[in-house]
Amino acid sequence: MHSVLSSSARPGRLRRWPAAALLAAVVPATLASAGGAAAATSTSPTAPPPVTILTNTAGQRGGDIFISPFGDTSSYANGPEILNSQGQVVWFHAVPAGQEATDFRTQIYDGQPVLTWWQGTGFGGLSSGTDYIYNDHYQQIATVNAGNGYSADGHEFLITPWNTALILSYTETTANLTSIGGPADQTVLDGIVQEIDIKTGQVLFQWDSADHVPYSESEQPLPASASTAWDWFHINAVHLASNGTLLIDSRATWTTFDVSLRTGQINWQLGGKDSTFTEQAAPGQTLDSAGEIFAWQHDPEQVGRDTYTFFDNDSEGTPLLPYSRAVTVRLDWRTKVATLVASDDQPEGLSAASQGNAQTTADGDLFVGWGALPYFSEFSPSGQLLFNAEFPAGVNTYRAYRLPWIGTQGWRRYLRDARR
Repeated sequence: MHSVLSSSARPGRLRRWPAAALLAAVVPATLASAGGAAAATSTSPTAPPPVTILTNTAGQRGGDIFISPFGDTSSYANGPEILNSQGQVVWFHAVPAGQEATDFRTQIYDGQPVLTWWQGTGFGGLSSGTDYIYNDHYQQIATVNAGNGYSADGHEFLITPWNTALILSYTETTANLTSIGGPADQTVLDGIVQEIDIKTGQVLFQWDSADHVPYSESEQPLPASASTAWDWFHINAVHLASNGTLLIDSRATWTTFDVSLRTGQINWQLGGKDSTFTEQAAPGQTLDSAGEIFAWQHDPEQVGRDTYTFFDNDSEGTPLLPYSRAVTVRLDWRTKVATLVASDDQPEGLSAASQGNAQTTADGDLFVGWGALPYFSEFSPSGQLLFNAEFPAGVNTYRAYRLPWIGTQGWRRYLRDARR
């Protein structure tokens, strides 16, 4: 492992959200972790890829930028990284060669600000890894692993307000698919959600896609061989809705499911072959060529009582739209109509065949990681492009966030001021 502390970062103060402060400490190079963090070899790159700022009128609003660059490991290291608003490295943590870090962000654990990410191998398929929690002195304080014989997947690591962790996993099993024209012994990948007690590792809740969603809802074609695993569901997100239910996202069924955290039952679903809602576009907005608001999507987020955002890939290689976008959707619970009310298109007009997210910041902006594309951007509530940045070719970040992150005393001042 290798951690970098910027000497160029300086403390700052915004009217609402504090900017990054000078880092207090670095992670000791000898620190080992449960997820397999043997030290990177001396021949491995230790520096992150450069970032080129293409547009920047956002200033310091919203805080620092949190990414986990991956790719071109002959030239750059993989790992979680904090950038300031000018794209300068504040902190970078190189993971061991052969591993990847994903979903890097700030969260609150036990009332304190922490840094969290997943680290492991095989991301995007049957992956294996561990979720990490570091304090504001850049020291590891906890790890989270999946239970019941599963391994944590890198698509999601979410700490709940009651200090448990919502994580994902994939499991390989066999299914009889003769009812949908498949073989009787098809190898399949099912999606698993677990709620884990962080302190004890106990599994408090578990949800398996195959127990609740028919295989017939998948948009993923069957493989040519029964022994080739069919990733029919491809779970990629679990978030908390405002009423305490779970928003579980399935890329391969083009569907987001609202699920009871108590019973595991599906309350409603949006998109795909069995949507609870009829889908339509508001004036000036466009459905894709399949008549859907989104397809092959990621990252459902509730941002209002009846309003949600999604990262709409609209492609897994063959685009249903010529570009990917972040979409805002309003649900009418009485009429069961879902309306596409806003969309922020990829600034270069490109299509992201995988990954991506759309985070609503405290200022109401939309901060977008463009997944497989080497870009991340920020849009104002009116859709104006405020920020756009680019990695070198071959490098991307699964998600990108803009979040407040400062030293302990500054964070406490923020929490104190926020209560006034």
